[in-house]
Amino acid sequence: MAYENIILEKEDYLAILYINRPKALNALNKDTLTEIRSAIEDVSADEAIRVMIITGSGDKAFVAGADIAYMQPLSGVEAREFSAYGEKIMRMLEIMEKPVIAAIKGFALGGGCELAMACDIRLAADNALFAQPEVGLGVIPGFGGTQRLPRLIGEGRAKELTYTADNIKADEAYRLGLVNHVYPADQLMDEARKMAAKIAKKAPLAVGYAKYAIGKGMQADLDTAMGIEADMFGMCCSTLDQKEGMGAFLEKRKPVFQNK
Repeated sequence: MAYENIILEKEDYLAILYINRPKALNALNKDTLTEIRSAIEDVSADEAIRVMIITGSGDKAFVAGADIAYMQPLSGVEAREFSAYGEKIMRMLEIMEKPVIAAIKGFALGGGCELAMACDIRLAADNALFAQPEVGLGVIPGFGGTQRLPRLIGEGRAKELTYTADNIKADEAYRLGLVNHVYPADQLMDEARKMAAKIAKKAPLAVGYAKYAIGKGMQADLDTAMGIEADMFGMCCSTLDQKEGMGAFLEKRKPVFQNK
């Protein structure tokens, strides 16, 4: 499909998805969510792509939130449908086989923070600002924020940030474990690309199985989760990449993975 609210670029093994509504600080309306869904489907189906980066166009925002002008007139029924639709898109991102890196500069508020939390790894510029400000608008986080935030930083801290709607800067987000690394803003995309390149050199199927095992295991009891891990370990050992990886180790050479 032709995109109006996002830009999707592909470079060899890497896809970069830009949320591209800079005049609206990249806020998420339904059309933008639909385009993100299409991009996820595109990247998931492209065997050449091994990693995706999500970022925002312009210098001011990753995503400043869901589009308030779009939401304000919604009825309760319509709002629930919008929330469920946004949750579905975030979940698609979270469970897609390929790892996703969020490169966050400027505002990551509300739906923007929720979009970042649905990614596997979050890298922040030193000018990034995070918040779940929804209760100040008379609503609650609606794209998974009430569920992912406590899983990432703990229940007590998540409740504090949600109930107070306080903003936190990048260094505090790092201290809380909300982001993996903080970089100067002008180095953010270079660092995201470096991490993507490092991941892309590993066995793609193994990375995907590891993502599945972590994601499923986090929602299960430990015994069930260990079973999931064993299943995925067995799956890895049915791939050509496992034979290549271990063979290369024994032969003291660099492996050449073929995603098979």
